[in-house]
Amino acid sequence: MRRRDFVQIAGLGMAGAALSIPMIGNAVPVQRFLESPLDVAQKKQLADVALNAAKANGATYADVRIGRYLNQYVFTRETRVQNIVNTESFGVGIRVIANGTWGFASTNEVNPAGIQKATMQAVSIAKANSKFQTDPVKLAPVQSYGEVSWKSPIEKSAFEVPVSEKVDLLLAANAAAMDAGASFVNSNLFMVNEQKYFASTEGSYIDQDVHRIWPTFNVNAVNRAEGKFKSRSAMSAPMGMGWEYMLPKESDKLEGPGGMKLYKNSYDIVEDAKTAALQAKEMLDAKSVDPGKYTMVLEPNHLGLTIHESVGHPLELDRVLGYEANYAGTSFATLDKWKSGDFNYGSKEVNIFADKLQPGSLGAVGYDDEGVKTKRWDLIKDGILVNYEAIRDQVHILGQNESHGCCYAQTWQDVQFQRMPNVSLAPGKEKYSSADMIKDVEKGIYIAGRGSYSIDQQRYNFQFGGTVFYEIKNGEIVGMLNDVAYQSNTQEFWNSCVKICDENDYRMFGSFFDGKGQPSQVSAVSHGSSTTRFDGVNVINTGRTI
Repeated sequence: MRRRDFVQIAGLGMAGAALSIPMIGNAVPVQRFLESPLDVAQKKQLADVALNAAKANGATYADVRIGRYLNQYVFTRETRVQNIVNTESFGVGIRVIANGTWGFASTNEVNPAGIQKATMQAVSIAKANSKFQTDPVKLAPVQSYGEVSWKSPIEKSAFEVPVSEKVDLLLAANAAAMDAGASFVNSNLFMVNEQKYFASTEGSYIDQDVHRIWPTFNVNAVNRAEGKFKSRSAMSAPMGMGWEYMLPKESDKLEGPGGMKLYKNSYDIVEDAKTAALQAKEMLDAKSVDPGKYTMVLEPNHLGLTIHESVGHPLELDRVLGYEANYAGTSFATLDKWKSGDFNYGSKEVNIFADKLQPGSLGAVGYDDEGVKTKRWDLIKDGILVNYEAIRDQVHILGQNESHGCCYAQTWQDVQFQRMPNVSLAPGKEKYSSADMIKDVEKGIYIAGRGSYSIDQQRYNFQFGGTVFYEIKNGEIVGMLNDVAYQSNTQEFWNSCVKICDENDYRMFGSFFDGKGQPSQVSAVSHGSSTTRFDGVNVINTGRTI
């Protein structure tokens, strides 16, 4: 997926854009989702076929991933169902090291003959590639875990819920928006289940069952007399949860400006759609922002995208080293800055961590796609750059001997490589709410939700918009604004961070479709934070031309 497609889908949630996303797998009847083609014992037998064949043909290391990937997407508009897509992808990927060089092959023939053939192909590729390999692959050691399993801690699989119930919920949200004055509305529901089995010559046999869900919509209000329209997308977040995310709990709701509800661990799509219509109508008459320096109060659903682009991507070690350059660039956060031990990435308020176990997050798994047990680690501590995101064949470059556990492949037929883990901003330690923060601002702007963005090829100079904007004067919200975007560079922006709300305000933003690599792959990742204040940020008016 191209990065601009990610912006369309994550920012706008439009059915037209969603319909254009790549559908991984073959179309299947919905009943197929509740079937299990292989049990764990059968997977182990097939995995051993690959491991034994790899060693017999000269590989010094091999891993095998047997993957079944289920996707269901539901698209609606106003009173109609636009599309329902059910796909399944099932196959095996084999990765080996022979003559100190990687080789990879995959097959959808999930039987001993097909797996043995693909394994021999992977070994042949590795041996052929070794003619051009100057330095042999160095793998950080990893523990042998034996036979283990991990499952997303969901309450109910979304795939067990009848499609009719999902459609009824989306149409109810559409109706609520239309009743509140929307001119157009579309709503979508994305559900993913990754059933992944990993085995390696180092003795691990890992069975995992990963679930993700994303409800979203886009509401439009039109003033036909003046030829104007405004849009407001959902305040939901993609989550590593089951159907329980769609069952709203009052305890999960936070009050935002203008009566807007913000959501933590469950989501009320009907309520949000109604509020979206009211806010879209209000935007039609909102004043245009005056450019200048402002205090920015950024809520988590917005700030997550800024974290993603200005911290998550630039701290990917392959990007830092220049291995990843032709897909959205390299990184300004070069090794010399980290080695200095005092590179000031942000203010002392800024503590950013990676965590592949964060409950409810999109990136939560027990083990990554090369059999490493996942964990949490610091990236920025008290504003100082302290680490990167690295996998088994990279960490020796940092002088470390343990992978960070952030290797991932989008399907069985793709080779796994270094991907962004969940990257989050730690909440403030003192009791402090978003309402308290607004009271402390004399001249500022509150931004909620994602919008358009632009960032340079070193992840340094950037511009971000949002979904809704409220003007703050003398500690009070005084009305909505239009045409807001802020500009900064990564180091200047994070050094302007002066205050962060406490853990009660902590929420997650996420992306189902973060693109990287060529051939490109997508991954799912979350970014948590609490509402955060940044002082002296340059705001431009996107509606004015020079």
